[in-house]
Amino acid sequence: MTDFLTVLTTTDGREKADALARGAVEARLAACAQVSAAVTSVYRWQGAVEETREWQVLLKTTAARYAELEAHLREAHDYDEPEIIATPVTHGSAGYLAWVERETTA
Repeated sequence: MTDFLTVLTTTDGREKADALARGAVEARLAACAQVSAAVTSVYRWQGAVEETREWQVLLKTTAARYAELEAHLREAHDYDEPEIIATPVTHGSAGYLAWVERETTA
């Protein structure tokens, strides 16, 4: 059985989020990517507490494609250290997961 992941990243512009989503799907590194409405991120960076408006991108992929997806996101991203977090999918509909696997097969 293939292992499935959701991968989260964020960026500071809607157009940037759309480009990250589209690029990953076009490269078949993710079957689907959802761009959320703006969120407020509060975080510590280089010794200061920052607050930024960001857009989340949630990508659906397989564990087999994760390393290439992470490399793609790092290359395409303009942050020094982008948030890239993968969460395992423990359950899902068989049809949807089969679709994710088909769409991420190079």
